[in-house]
Amino acid sequence: MYHNNVALYMESDLISKRELLEVTGISYGQLYRWKRKSLIPEEWFIRKSAFTGQETFFPRGKMLERIDRIKNMKDDLSLDDLATMFSPSPAEIRLAPQAIVEQGIVSKTALDVFLKDEGPAETLTFDMILSAYILHKALASGDISLDEAHLLMHLLKEHSSRFQGKDFTLLFLRKQGIASCCIMSAPAEMVFEPGTKIVSRITASSCIEELKMKLS
Repeated sequence: MYHNNVALYMESDLISKRELLEVTGISYGQLYRWKRKSLIPEEWFIRKSAFTGQETFFPRGKMLERIDRIKNMKDDLSLDDLATMFSPSPAEIRLAPQAIVEQGIVSKTALDVFLKDEGPAETLTFDMILSAYILHKALASGDISLDEAHLLMHLLKEHSSRFQGKDFTLLFLRKQGIASCCIMSAPAEMVFEPGTKIVSRITASSCIEELKMKLS
């Protein structure tokens, strides 16, 4: 099953299957074995019309980074272990709020915004840390203001539980100075009215991988 989410990517953001195999040196069999093992998300396989007919494309940056990590780690970890590392997991992690600042996971500014909207907490679960980390990445990009960060945090607090265990992409939008944000589950195709700019795009699966590395 292939998903049509190409609308979220510019042509330059995509890499064809043929080019991917040439650039990375992996085989067709390896690619689809890793897909079956859930090392590569289903939604990254994008069917798109091309000169030669329907072809498979991938988000270039994500795919090249993922394959590089698989190749570098597969000698030390089994494919099942890699799949566990890459997949969303609630885990049994509990950390004090200050610990995620001390460990360099989020900035104090991001934590302050998070706790203001979330409320006081003695410990943070993995999902709470993930929300704080997403907020941290959005602020660190410089693309959103502190006031807009509260808008993003409110959205995560109200609706992220609906996507628990699933990959999702958080989009921060702006049109004529007016900001808005949305959570998009994959697969999805979205079309925005003219003049709308995607200011920030953050994917949960990438944040989860980064968090697991930081927390390991």
